[in-house]
Amino acid sequence: MRFADVIGQEDVKEHLRRLVRGGRVPHAMLFAGNAGVGQLPLAIATAQYMCCERRSEEDACGVCPSCVKFGKLSHPDLHFTFPIVKSAEKRVEVCDDMVEVFRQYVSMNPYISVNAWFAGACGGKAGMIYAREGDEIIRKLSFKPYESSCKVMVIWAPELMKEECANHLLKFIEEPPENTLFFLATDAEERILGTIRSRCQRIGLPPVDMGSLVSAASERFGLGGVEAERFARLASGSWGRLCEEVKRSDDETAYFDMFKQMMRLAWTLDVKEIKLWSERMAGMGRDEQKQFLQTAQHEVRENFISHLGDPRLVYMNAEEAGFSEKFSRFINERNVERMMAELELAENQIEQNVSSKIVFFHMMFSLYRLLKM
Repeated sequence: MRFADVIGQEDVKEHLRRLVRGGRVPHAMLFAGNAGVGQLPLAIATAQYMCCERRSEEDACGVCPSCVKFGKLSHPDLHFTFPIVKSAEKRVEVCDDMVEVFRQYVSMNPYISVNAWFAGACGGKAGMIYAREGDEIIRKLSFKPYESSCKVMVIWAPELMKEECANHLLKFIEEPPENTLFFLATDAEERILGTIRSRCQRIGLPPVDMGSLVSAASERFGLGGVEAERFARLASGSWGRLCEEVKRSDDETAYFDMFKQMMRLAWTLDVKEIKLWSERMAGMGRDEQKQFLQTAQHEVRENFISHLGDPRLVYMNAEEAGFSEKFSRFINERNVERMMAELELAENQIEQNVSSKIVFFHMMFSLYRLLKM
């Protein structure tokens, strides 16, 4: 993972280059920002740049023995800690028991979300960084570097670290062994134990700029200019979100059909049909439920803009525009903010593992009241 592989973030990259070139890299850095802006890939890219045998002023070379190993995420001086789900049956007790799986997932998508990791690698269960991992981290970092001048521990999603593990590491992070670095990558900085945060230098990542998103979408997905801009707009500064949007683009028609059905049911308030609809929604995976609610928020927003009457600001395909001709008049200044809030609330409740059947059923009654305003 080189700096060139990280989308946008040019100012942050240059700051990190200067730290490395000047030999002023802090022993603990916290890469923090919104989801999908590049925390994990930038942490790995910084480690690779430091360990590269023939680095330039701008980036790691990508071809030296060290870079080849970093390309496979298998360099002996690069260590990973990440949330797992313990399983005696699968013999999973610590991160090393799943590190090969983690490398595969990150190699396929360095911008992977925590939820996608849980859904794909953890059987849909929410993982943790358990107390025992603290001992494992200390053990691994107590050795001298194998091949490079330093060893790097990348901790992904440190907000999911058990307090016992965090407390065990406090002194170690504050005064690590010589040539030992901690790179923490998070999109939930506020949930990290304060005593851990205070021991790290914060590297703040802003949203990815629009130009970089459009350029990368065109290059990596072969999208035309208009389509690339549409996805970039949906992404709201997150390359991870853009990748998810492109991946699920084939499902957009299905989600849009579900949105139309939801609004028609909410308007008629057919309780029997709403109950059946809520049960069908509950049968979907959590990620699918959240994606649908995100699509619903997008459709409400676009229909409100359409209602305002400025077609230059509306980004809809032909099918969406056809539906909007009749529907947009129901989304107005009186209800749009509350409707968006209801959909966002439902998404957050799904994230918090509230019963999805209850969430969707209750949401429909709120939408009914709002549509009648």
